[in-house]
Amino acid sequence: MAAHRKPRPHPLGGHTARTAATLALAGAATAAGLDGTAHAEPQLTPAQVKAKVDTLYQQAETATEKYNGAKEKTDSAERRLNAMRDQAARKQQKLNSARDQLGSLAAAQYRDGTIAPSWQLALSSDPDGYLEGAEFAERAGDRQTAAVSKVRDQLREIERLRGAAHVELTSLRSRQTELKRQKKTITGKLAEARALLARLTPRQRAEVTGDGSTAGHASRPAPDTRDTPLPAGSATAPNARAAAAVSYAYAKLGSPYVWGATGPNAFDCSGLVQAAYRSAGVSLPRTSYAQINAGRRVSRSELRPGDLVFFYSGVSHVGLYVGGGRMIHAPNPSAPVRLAPIDQMPFAGATRVA
Repeated sequence: MAAHRKPRPHPLGGHTARTAATLALAGAATAAGLDGTAHAEPQLTPAQVKAKVDTLYQQAETATEKYNGAKEKTDSAERRLNAMRDQAARKQQKLNSARDQLGSLAAAQYRDGTIAPSWQLALSSDPDGYLEGAEFAERAGDRQTAAVSKVRDQLREIERLRGAAHVELTSLRSRQTELKRQKKTITGKLAEARALLARLTPRQRAEVTGDGSTAGHASRPAPDTRDTPLPAGSATAPNARAAAAVSYAYAKLGSPYVWGATGPNAFDCSGLVQAAYRSAGVSLPRTSYAQINAGRRVSRSELRPGDLVFFYSGVSHVGLYVGGGRMIHAPNPSAPVRLAPIDQMPFAGATRVA
């Protein structure tokens, strides 16, 4: 008779198995929540996007002005370094010529086999003639001494130039490092702003940027506004140069914003102001924080067309006042050169340069 074996009970049978399965699923869901995969990124409202984008653009513009200042100093350092190298090369050429002359003189003396002057006088058949020749030789010796001294001076000057060039090169490399750092900051801020704007619909982007064009497509043909009059009721420009700068700015309406650009087809904020006055024959510094000190400060109530108007506590933005409470400025990469009210940003001061 076969032996009957009692079936072995499953360790997780029935209700127990169902409970374990439920706990396992709950644990998996909890784990998914912990690693963040179960949470959707919060959806920002257009107003929140605008606030963030405005902050990013301001930070990028601050870095842009620092970049512009560093680039100006870098370009100046490069010019000085190149001038030093050219000067050192010219002096080296003169030094080589002087050395060749000394070498020729030394070779000639060796070939002559010059002997002591007392013996030459004793053996000479023409003592008077010898004495005259000796006097000439002494003068020639003086010239030789002077030539040697000149060579030594040239050597010292070349070494001085090389030392100065080394110092300038070290400074240049430091400024180039600063340029790269500011460029990285700018591109990072602008990329972050573009990513935020990309979440919006075209209509929302237009509302956020305050422009009819969408972000990343702000470039459009500049309207022919060279003869555009100043707003009705506005003050006149204080002089012909200020009027010429305003006229230039009107002609550039619609030009794209490009950080670091000074025209003629694209601008950043300080680049536009600099180009406008350059067209009027006035040289301005490159950066907004230097431009504010380039003329006489005026109060907001004294503003006249052609005055430079500055914004934010760090003076990181500048526009050209055109009258009627408005300015022409290069805002940011999401919008082209445009007319705007001066009260749309924190006012920091104004300067009259012409």
